[in-house]
Amino acid sequence: MAATNKYIIVSNVQDAEGIVLVQLARPPVNAFHQPMWEELGATFDRLSRDGQVKAIVLSSSNPKIWTAGLDLTATGALGVRDEDPARTSIPLRDHIIHFQDCITAIERCRQPVLAAVHGAAIGLGVDILCACDIRFASENATFSVKEVDVGMAADIGTLSRFPKIVGNQSAVKELIFTGRTFGAKEAKEVGFVSRVVDGGMEEVLAATLQVARIISTKSPIAIMGSKHLLAHARDNTVGNSLEYTATWNSLMLQSNDTTDAFAAFKSKNLPIFKPIPSSKL
Repeated sequence: MAATNKYIIVSNVQDAEGIVLVQLARPPVNAFHQPMWEELGATFDRLSRDGQVKAIVLSSSNPKIWTAGLDLTATGALGVRDEDPARTSIPLRDHIIHFQDCITAIERCRQPVLAAVHGAAIGLGVDILCACDIRFASENATFSVKEVDVGMAADIGTLSRFPKIVGNQSAVKELIFTGRTFGAKEAKEVGFVSRVVDGGMEEVLAATLQVARIISTKSPIAIMGSKHLLAHARDNTVGNSLEYTATWNSLMLQSNDTTDAFAAFKSKNLPIFKPIPSSKL
């Protein structure tokens, strides 16, 4: 898989079966143009279908920065104008939806995606992080929702996901309306990241991989179901979520993983779970 990628490095973690490391890799500052964000989306869609993958860690290959966000020299469809604004809007809307879908590939990925952030994550970087399941930051990490500074509302996921992650509407609106930079400590205070790690790139990556290793020992059916049901609960009422969960588990509780986990618990052994079959698409 890695051989077909140009801007996204994909590698297996040597000492941890089933954990994949995905790294942003477009020098000099991991600024995204269309080929890069399309490659990111395609990468996560492929990994989602791979039953051997149990957890994914998303990082940067650049030790100084996570991402500078969108490459403003390669705005693509934004430069296309028709005399009729209505006709301009139709292909532009298609472009935005396609862009959104590529980033949403992280969220719809069956496996948990853990982000290890160091340095600056600007603009689109926050969109991407919002689509991840778990976010760890190094002590030198900084974040900024910079879209207002280029005359636009963020449209790739931050405005939809960030308020539900943080939960503090005042903090959300301050950070989005001002576009100011906030650090790792503040990100943890508002709930955007769950852990701040002393050090830089290597230290935060090591801490994130440690959690990924724990996740990789769990039932893939249980992990996949938990991720899916959490996303459903976020976007639905409690009543609808409970009913949907009952329907989901009426099938998933029949998995061998449940009986295997109970048997391992009784015998005080670690359970070994079969991988999910890979989808051949």
